[in-house]
Parts: sequence; C-alpha cells; structure tokens
Amino acid sequence: MQSCSDIRLIYSTFPDSASATAAAREIVGAGLAACVNMWPGMRSLYCWDGKVEEGEEVVFLAKTTQARVEEAMARIAACHPFDEPAVIVVDVTAGRDSFLDWIRAQTGQGAVPPGG
Repeated sequence: MQSCSDIRLIYSTFPDSASATAAAREIVGAGLAACVNMWPGMRSLYCWDGKVEEGEEVVFLAKTTQARVEEAMARIAACHPFDEPAVIVVDVTAGRDSFLDWIRAQTGQGAVPPGG
C-alpha cells in the first residue's frame, strides 16, 4: 500500500439535492475533486442564532488531494446557500492504491493508472 498522505475528503451538508448537485458539478467539472457522494435525507439538529433548529439536509462528501483542497473548499463555500456552511477536511489514512491513483489523476495530481 502506497502513502495516501495527500488524499483528502471534504465533508459538507446542503439544504437540498439541487444545491448539492450544483456544487458537486462545479468542483468535479473544474478538476478539484474526483468524485462527490451525496446522501439526501439526513436529519440535523443544531444551534443557530441562540435556538435549537432541526432540519433535513444532504450529506456531501468530495474526494480530492491536498493540492486541490483549499480551492475546492472555497468553491463549495461560494456555491453554498447557507450563511455558515459546514465545510471540513478529513485526512485519508488508508485506501486501495488504484483508487487513490484515480483520485490523483482526476485532480491533475498524478498519472492515469492502467485501465483507468
């Protein structure tokens, strides 16, 4: 297994599938992420403006590299309809070499693996 110290996941949530899909198209289309997974139907409970809120959101998980993470986070935030969107980065500590290479290739950070 090769090092995956350069691979990152960007976690965010969106209020609906349309806004999540628009942000995903923006970052994947620009080569800032290899892929975005979206899960509609997540329930969130949080404190905002001094009161407890509850609502349905879409989980957004983008696969990218350290070299692309800052620009990808900025684009996600720029596309986001929330005043203070959740946009956090998670380090990847292990993964299949061929999949990690695919992420690098899609984000311009490495060669396209054979068959990929």
